[in-house]
Amino acid sequence: MDSEVLNMFVIAGGTLAIPILAFVASFLLWPSALIRIYYWYWRRALGMQVRYANYDDYQFCYSYRGRPGYRPSILMLHGFSAHKDMWLSIVKFLPKNLHLVCVDMPGHEGTTRSALDDYSISGQAKRIHQFVECIKLNRRPFHLVGTSMGGNVAGVYAAQYPEDICSLTLICPAGLPSTTDSKFIKQLRELQESERIDRIPLIPSTPEEMADMLKLCSYIRFKVPQQV
Repeated sequence: MDSEVLNMFVIAGGTLAIPILAFVASFLLWPSALIRIYYWYWRRALGMQVRYANYDDYQFCYSYRGRPGYRPSILMLHGFSAHKDMWLSIVKFLPKNLHLVCVDMPGHEGTTRSALDDYSISGQAKRIHQFVECIKLNRRPFHLVGTSMGGNVAGVYAAQYPEDICSLTLICPAGLPSTTDSKFIKQLRELQESERIDRIPLIPSTPEEMADMLKLCSYIRFKVPQQV
């Protein structure tokens, strides 16, 4: 084989090997970095931008797309242990001419996390109102969307600040009484009665606890790679 052709194959192989080795190394050593890159790429593809807003010494992190217009803006509140990027799978189906805002809830992701803060539902509703005033989202009534814990906060927010809201969407909101308790609610009640604070199903610290959490919270079973 001609040496120039051989060199070409070596160069091409080396060029392909570098990103493959980088991916494998990241997966084994820094899987969180791959997840961050994934969300960064998805936000960029959907036109979402990340910004920060400050209320006194408290910092809110949020992503947004578009600008306020004649249509109501949309504010989206995620659930416990999630973050603003969980809405990306919904954002891709929404018209690009809408003004969308997805905020990290208090104590989550890029928003301030402090042991001194009030993480009760009413406390979080107060913080979200501070965020709304920071970015002047309530110049006109906006549409509020919340899921799970965020749905609970959204419902309380709408009750406390009705002048800010033109409409409300609650997706599987927490805080609503049910005629029958689910397995998840029963387990939470058992933990509360036992006063165990070292074991919270939604805050896994081992791969085994992560698997248990997914079984508890997911109707459709799926597996997350052990390394992640």
